[in-house]
Amino acid sequence: MRCLRFRKFSSTSPRSATKNPYTTLDVDKNASASEIKKAYYSLAKKYHPDTTKDIGAKDRFTEAQAAYEILTDPKKKAAWDQYGAAAFDQGAGFDPSQGAAGAGGPFAGAGGFSGFSSGGAGGFGADINFEDIFGAFTGGGRRSRGSRQSPFQEEVLIGQNIEVQTNISFMDAAKGTSKEIMITPLISCKTCAGGGLRKGQARSTCKKCGGTGTRVHIMQAGFQMASTCDACGGQGVVIPRGGECHSCNGNGVTRERKIVNIDIPGGVEDGMRLRVSGEGDAPPTGTAANSNAQSTRGDLYVFIRVAADSKFSRAGADVLYTASVPLTTAVLGGEIKVPTLDGEVKLKVATGTGTGDKITLGGMGMPKIGGRRSALGDFRVEFRVAMPKYLTSNQRTILEMLADELGDKNAKRVMNVGKTSSPKSSPSSASASASPSPPMSAAESHKDEGFLKSAWHKLTHQHDHLPAEGVSNGVKSEEKAQEEEPKKAAGSG
Repeated sequence: MRCLRFRKFSSTSPRSATKNPYTTLDVDKNASASEIKKAYYSLAKKYHPDTTKDIGAKDRFTEAQAAYEILTDPKKKAAWDQYGAAAFDQGAGFDPSQGAAGAGGPFAGAGGFSGFSSGGAGGFGADINFEDIFGAFTGGGRRSRGSRQSPFQEEVLIGQNIEVQTNISFMDAAKGTSKEIMITPLISCKTCAGGGLRKGQARSTCKKCGGTGTRVHIMQAGFQMASTCDACGGQGVVIPRGGECHSCNGNGVTRERKIVNIDIPGGVEDGMRLRVSGEGDAPPTGTAANSNAQSTRGDLYVFIRVAADSKFSRAGADVLYTASVPLTTAVLGGEIKVPTLDGEVKLKVATGTGTGDKITLGGMGMPKIGGRRSALGDFRVEFRVAMPKYLTSNQRTILEMLADELGDKNAKRVMNVGKTSSPKSSPSSASASASPSPPMSAAESHKDEGFLKSAWHKLTHQHDHLPAEGVSNGVKSEEKAQEEEPKKAAGSG
């Protein structure tokens, strides 16, 4: 059986909650040390138990002592300004050096919300940064230098990033290019110099939180929960009504159209993102407690979209190209022209090249981003043999002769190259005629064949067994006819 351990919560009574030291001493948040000391001595003299017998004087004297102790200690004063009463309640003995997540933070300690850390024995704030949680609801435009756990670091205001998209061609991605991009970032207001105030105006202490920037809510059973003041956004000060700068409405920033020149390096791929530092939005210093705090602009992120190319594709830094090779060039070998990123080059085709064969041209691809400055990918060529869909009679005759030469018995024959035709008499014609016609001789079967067939038959010596008269009979009769025509014209014979 699994044992469960229950831990008790210790709540702080509303009466024992630490009061606002500024209100107690009746001093301003920006009061000097001498003013704080003077206010304390005045109250201590008025409410000291030895000088007055009024009911409640002792409590007022104790409150003045506690307020004076907080405001005269720089660390405690900074803790109050940042966390308010939550930094000193719960009986944890706040240790400013440990920050919000330490043992003495506003939500930690043996008397606070214990039992909620990952280890089971730490404070509620051991693994959670409450400043980040509150910042998520108020814009989160603040960062601190140094460790994130210390609340006493110098505050730095950070502007928001800007994201844009630009389209380039495949060749621009290969060679690199420069693009002009129009953006409308937030810039510091030129009228109020980022202060957010009209000339002669000043910020006043927030009345809802008393200048602490934090409001403490009393929950059921006496529990307390601190949250960021919704009136001042946790700054503790507000701009009085009518005191805002008319140009920026008190934000300290305005929008301005701007053109940024972006250098895109060669070798970028589709979907890559380029960062241009310091070209984002300026932080709204007018809404900060200290408008003169150090601030820095956000960044500009440019998303690159590379258009597809009709000839090339890519695999990382390698460029891919499919070259079409004529059938005869693939069979006999030869040379073709291939386009590359740097122009056309002549490429030798080996005899018997087939579809799918590849060849690589080293160092003719895309630049490699992140590698050496001169590092380039390869240019890979894949051959595709172009097969003719339609053949002329001469082309088919040649291919059939090639099939005969190669001994290909499976190829379809249409031109009947190398075959002698002997007409067969039909039975009906044989019965109808008492005297059958004499069969056609082999010489007569080759009489009317075409030039290619005749050349092939002579090349393969298929006419060697035929009589010379039969083979050349048609040629001689034509020559005789040509000789007799002039004689008839002259009246002889």
